[in-house]
Amino acid sequence: MNAILWNTQNDLPEENRVAAIALLNEHLADAIDLAMQAKQAHWNVKGPSFVSLHTLFDEVAETTKEFADDLAERAVQLGGFARGTLQTVARNTRLPAYAMDLTWGCDHLQALSASVAAFGKSARRAIASADRASDADSADLFTQISRSTDKLLWKLEAHLFDV
Repeated sequence: MNAILWNTQNDLPEENRVAAIALLNEHLADAIDLAMQAKQAHWNVKGPSFVSLHTLFDEVAETTKEFADDLAERAVQLGGFARGTLQTVARNTRLPAYAMDLTWGCDHLQALSASVAAFGKSARRAIASADRASDADSADLFTQISRSTDKLLWKLEAHLFDV
């Protein structure tokens, strides 16, 4: 990440803000990718649980888009820039690639669960990283994301017993 900051009266030391901004942008790429993976599942799911999965996958996408918005806004609040273009996301996402040939609900549930679990694990690691940067507000944001991600994973995995 380019460490150019704009002037702000935020009282966190610049070094801490730079570290937090980099962390936030890493997770921004993952959040945008996860939202698009959920939409991929939403658009392409087939099978007897279509209605419930179609709705659930849309919930995952919408919730994850909210994460992305919060992560991007926090990076800018710290004097940085949000890095959320398609090119940046494709280059920087750390999530597993989503298969383009999935149709059946169970296959989408397994693939999306893996990505949601990876995203949640990363959010939990980010809590400690934000703490090390003395950025309690970003740590709190990652805690909220972790909690919500765990709930999404629970909902996805609960459906694995239906299909």
